[in-house]
Amino acid sequence: MLDWQKIDTVLLDMDGTLLDLNFDNHFWQEFVPQSFATQQQITLAEAKRQLVPQFKAMQGKLEWYCLDYWSEALQLDIVGLKREIAGLISVLPHVTDFLTRIKQSSQQVILVTNAHRDSLDLKMEKTCLQHFFNELVSSHDFGKPKEHADFWPLFQRKYHFDPRRTVLIDDNLAVLSSARAFGIKYVISVSLPDTSQAKRIIDGYPAIEDFRELMVGL
Repeated sequence: MLDWQKIDTVLLDMDGTLLDLNFDNHFWQEFVPQSFATQQQITLAEAKRQLVPQFKAMQGKLEWYCLDYWSEALQLDIVGLKREIAGLISVLPHVTDFLTRIKQSSQQVILVTNAHRDSLDLKMEKTCLQHFFNELVSSHDFGKPKEHADFWPLFQRKYHFDPRRTVLIDDNLAVLSSARAFGIKYVISVSLPDTSQAKRIIDGYPAIEDFRELMVGL
């Protein structure tokens, strides 16, 4: 799928790309609503009825990924709740093999995520993947999510990569669209970001089910 001789920089998303999105889906769709229901002394169904519109209103915005925002909005300790079920955090199949291989290459490897720093730190603590990367970057550092057109020029200005010799692997199609519009030549999606769900059909982008597909020629 890739000619690695033409790539100097590898940008990797975290949730749904390196890590199983099952953790985040369960956390926001079940665990947070249950905690909110307990706090408010309402039913789980009523909690979901109240929360789902709030969540949808923030999707694609930096607030959607901001644990401080949701802690204040819901009056819940979101970081503490994440720690309660951190045992569910898991690395997707063959990710470690890929990272081990690419660490031995000449490419610059950067993790670039929309996740809040507290979430990023917790997940690195649990998975110990941090040593594979030259940099760990949160979009919160730039004040814009990766979906936003302004993110990529700010990011490029700091990390000085050549978009024509860069690959981005990300499960979020809006992020891939934004990156492609900026000029990143190689953008690849992930068709199975949540192992508890069915494989997605991806239109408009090359997609991998797991990282073995990218290891040829690496």
